[in-house]
Amino acid sequence: MNNILRYLFLFFLFYFFINSSLSKAEITSNFENIEAISAVVLDGSTGKILFAKNPHLKIPPASTVKLVTAMVVLDRLPLSKMIVISKNASQTPSVSPELYEGEIYTVRDLLYLMLMKSSNQAAVALAEAVAGSEENFSVLMNKKIYSLGLRNSHFVTSSGLPASNQYTTSYELAIIFYEALKYPLIKEIINTPIKTIISENGRVLIIENTNKLLDDPELGNHILGGKTGFTRASKHCLVNGVFLQNKLLIISILGSPSRQSLWKDAKNLIDFAKLVINNKITPIYMTTVTSTNILVSKKLSSKNCSKRYVKKYHKKFYVSKKNHKRIVKKSKKFPLAKTNKIRSKS
Repeated sequence: MNNILRYLFLFFLFYFFINSSLSKAEITSNFENIEAISAVVLDGSTGKILFAKNPHLKIPPASTVKLVTAMVVLDRLPLSKMIVISKNASQTPSVSPELYEGEIYTVRDLLYLMLMKSSNQAAVALAEAVAGSEENFSVLMNKKIYSLGLRNSHFVTSSGLPASNQYTTSYELAIIFYEALKYPLIKEIINTPIKTIISENGRVLIIENTNKLLDDPELGNHILGGKTGFTRASKHCLVNGVFLQNKLLIISILGSPSRQSLWKDAKNLIDFAKLVINNKITPIYMTTVTSTNILVSKKLSSKNCSKRYVKKYHKKFYVSKKNHKRIVKKSKKFPLAKTNKIRSKS
């Protein structure tokens, strides 16, 4: 009888071990499929990093930079101010709807066009209204992020259109998003699926949000909203807020190869974050040795990486011990931004 019980015990122990291993492999399979060059998931309440892939790799920000533009504008202009679209702004390459020289819009309406539809023309018009030119405005943008304690970002254009020496990281972009949420109007705009705007000239514009996660049936009402971006150099980008289990999660993605993979990466990261929150898996920090056309300040080499595979789940993924310690240290100090309250003029 004792032998039978012993065999039964060993059988169930073996069964549990096999199923546990399979479950763990299944849980971690999603992080292997993150196609973006760089990605971060932060717990917005504690600053804890739940997932990090090349979090400090410098990449052009594309239109995600418009969050910084919006903050600088809200710090300096009343929402009711009328802005005339200049010839320069009207000639800026942009998505539809096209803004024409001489049209007049309020600051509020241009912010909706910029953050919802990602209008480059609206971004340039706002920059000119604040500082006279985009060049002067970029000085204010960099002062803003510098005041937040960010040292691995630098911006040249208010729209995110390509420019030399313009870059951010997925980690710092997540911090920028965290700061942007302190502005009530930004929170309102990024959560708006569709909006009707009427210019002072009587032109009616109906715009839809570029963030398709807002109407994703699988995510329901958990999506707070965010900002998308794309250029050939940056590829597809997204920074997005999600409320799960009374927690704010910030998903930051740079360099996803397609718009379809961008949404897939975002949803995989959300699923992964759920598992970390529920203590089913530990956070993942990894540095990958990548070959990319995206300009970065410093390429990682195998000399900087340990030969230890990340939980042996992918042969290409290595953990840099130095970077791991730096990431953990930074996460404990989150938020990097100053704790001073920022008031919007909304």
